[in-house]
Formats: sequence, C-alpha cells, structure tokens
Amino acid sequence: MLDETPNLPAKLRSLREIVDEYDAKAAAIPATVAAFARAATDAELGAVIGGTYANSIWYRGKPSLDERTLSANLLESAWRHVYTGLSLDTIAPASDRSKFETAFKAPAPFTLDNIRATFGKYLTDTRTHILRGLAECFCELDPAFKSHDKMKIGVKGLPKRIILSCVDDYGSSWGGGRLKDTINALRVYNGQPHVEWAELSHILKAAKRDEAAFDGLKLRRFQNGNAHLIFTPDALQQVNQALAEYYGDVLPDCPEERPVKAKGTAVSKDLQFYRTPASVADQLIRSAELKPGSLILEPSCGDGAILDAIRRHASKERKDLRAIGIEYDAGRAAEAKAKGYAVQVANFLQVAPDPRFDYVLMNPPFYGKHYQQHVEHARKFLKPGGTLLAILPVTAVTDHDYIKADRWLRDRWADLPCGSFSESGTNINTGIARFCAP
Repeated sequence: MLDETPNLPAKLRSLREIVDEYDAKAAAIPATVAAFARAATDAELGAVIGGTYANSIWYRGKPSLDERTLSANLLESAWRHVYTGLSLDTIAPASDRSKFETAFKAPAPFTLDNIRATFGKYLTDTRTHILRGLAECFCELDPAFKSHDKMKIGVKGLPKRIILSCVDDYGSSWGGGRLKDTINALRVYNGQPHVEWAELSHILKAAKRDEAAFDGLKLRRFQNGNAHLIFTPDALQQVNQALAEYYGDVLPDCPEERPVKAKGTAVSKDLQFYRTPASVADQLIRSAELKPGSLILEPSCGDGAILDAIRRHASKERKDLRAIGIEYDAGRAAEAKAKGYAVQVANFLQVAPDPRFDYVLMNPPFYGKHYQQHVEHARKFLKPGGTLLAILPVTAVTDHDYIKADRWLRDRWADLPCGSFSESGTNINTGIARFCAP
C-alpha cells in the first residue's frame, strides 16, 4: 500500500507521516500568523514610553506575514520533500523533472491520492524510468538510437561519435547541455551521482587543449565551436544493452521468419494488441485537424481507444463527426460496441476497399514491416483528397525507409515522446505519419 511506502528510500519517512505533518502545520498557520502579529506589537510597545512614538523599529518597513504566503510555501515544501526523498531529482528523466518543476509552482493539494497520482509510477519501478531517461537522451543525440531493431544486433550500425554544436568552456550552451545530459544519463544508469558544473567545465576546457577521456567517453573540441563525443566500444556496448532492455521485444503479428511467396492476409494466433494510450490518441486527433461533418475509419480499432478520442474531440469542439471501426477480435469489438460505436467484426486486410472516408486514423501492428501492409490497404479507403494518419514504429523512418519526410508535401512524420506506449506494454519509439489518398 502507498500509505506504508515499503519500497521508499530509507531517508524518506512513510508518506502517511509526511502528510500528517503537513496537515498539522497547515492547520496551525492561522495561529502562527496571529502569534507573529502579537510579537510584532509587543516589540513596538517595548520601544516606546507612554505610547510616545519616536522612530520605526523595523528595517525597511513593518514586518508582515499572511496565511496565503505561508500556506503556499508549506505546500511547495511538502511536494519538494517527497520529490527529493524519492531521489527523483536524479532518477527521473529530464522531461519528467521539467514537468515536476513546473507543477511545483502551482501544486495540487498535498494528499496521499495526489501523491499516488503524481509519483506512484516511481514507487515500485525506478529502473524503467532510469532506462527511459537514457533512451530520451540518446534519441536526441542520433536517430539511430531510436531504433529498437538496432538494439538487438550489438553495437554494429550504431554511431561511434556524435557531433555537438555550440560548445563553450562552461557547458552553458546548447551543446554543453547535451553533453551534460549524456553524462548524467550514463551515470544514473550506473548508479553514480550527476556531474557537477565545475567538473563539466573542467572536461570542456581539457577537451579544448587535447582529447578529454572520462566515463568511457572521449571529447574533442574544434575551433568552429563543435565538439565530437566519441564512444569507446565498452560504452557503446553498455548503451546498446541498456536500450535493448528498455525497448524489449515487440510481439509478432505475422512472423516474418516464415517463408511466404506473397503477402498474406491471415491473422496469426498471437495477434498483438498495444492499446493506444489516451494521450497518444488525443495527439493523433489534434494532428488530424478533423473537419466538421467528416467520416472517419479506424482499422483494427481494438476496444475503441481512438474512437474514444474522436468522441472527446467532437464533444469539446462541438463538431459533427461520424466514425466507424473494424476489429478482428470479437471480445474487443464487443467492448467498443458497448460504448455505442459502429464496429464491423472482420480481418481488416480482407475487407474490400471502400473509398468514401475523409480520414483514416489507425494504430497498426508494430512488429517488423507488417504495419506497411495495413497502411497501404487503409489508404484505399480514402476518398480523393482524404488523409490517413498512422501511429508507426520509428523504424519506419530509421530503418525501413518507408516515410519520406515532407516528400512533395505528402508523407510527414512527427516523433512521439519516448515511452508513449509504456502503459500498453512496449517501450519502442513511435511517431505519427501522415499519408494522402493514393
């Protein structure tokens, strides 16, 4: 139970104790303010005789204390106490740390339920978040690190060096920030403390004179302001193993190791299903920029996650949108129908094309290149001028050469954040691709 917090670091008391202390101090704030006011009055009276005023005893005006300021300070302090006590200032990925810092400026009420909602995922599985932080960092360095396929074949094919631009002596520039994030990602993975600014500056200055070696890395700086971050074989192997652990395996939908003469439409017994998280589905809808009165198709709709997002969008924007789903699994189709959606139970690849849809929104299988067959079949359902948006594995860009970004202003690609599908059982990197009607 979260109340007992059995897995928290030893330096942090149980969350129940912390919340109880917060509640007690919050309740005492009115009395604290009143006591402060009485003390200020007593001090003023202690500096006059017979009520005869001389000069103000206060430096730069009369001291003041109000309940709002005291309450706000106590609330932020409570949230930061748990944050640092859980070591999230070092464990959490940079993207999460930024979100937490923003949230602390307008924090939610300090309750066990809110703590569970904010930090709950870190209470039982810190390693996944350490790996996600490393993945986020290295995906920013080079697209090759986004590929879950490359992480399964050793270090072959991975970049041996990264070019960092705009590097100065102190790490305050864009390139210096990237270097700092990279060092910290590896150090957190190895259970070591973050690099301090003084140490980072020492590394940067040393690399200006000669090659600087540290943490299995090497750094060389050049007169044009660029720097080369070089990975030793051991460091590259470590990165590869860490990312392979994070990405894991993708369930096969149509195993490619079986030799076939032509593309089949049969559905394997081990049909994969990675439910589209609500945040991803909402992003897909925003990217589509749906027009009022549109007819929308969701192939392989599962239990209706994208259809749910379409409904949310239609309600919020007051748009008249019609949507139809196709789903092979009868159980998931029944769940979608129970929500009031029109769903056809069928193998999508065997459904005859019906080019009458304004949009196709889909999350096809991630395994191998099987998604390509789904996308190409789905495009045949678009009417002239229609648009298809698909959530695809990043290998569509990094390995399979399937997406040509901005080719004739047609095929477009936008990365989704690392770990977007973690709650659905896979950590592979994904993005949203846009296609036009054939």
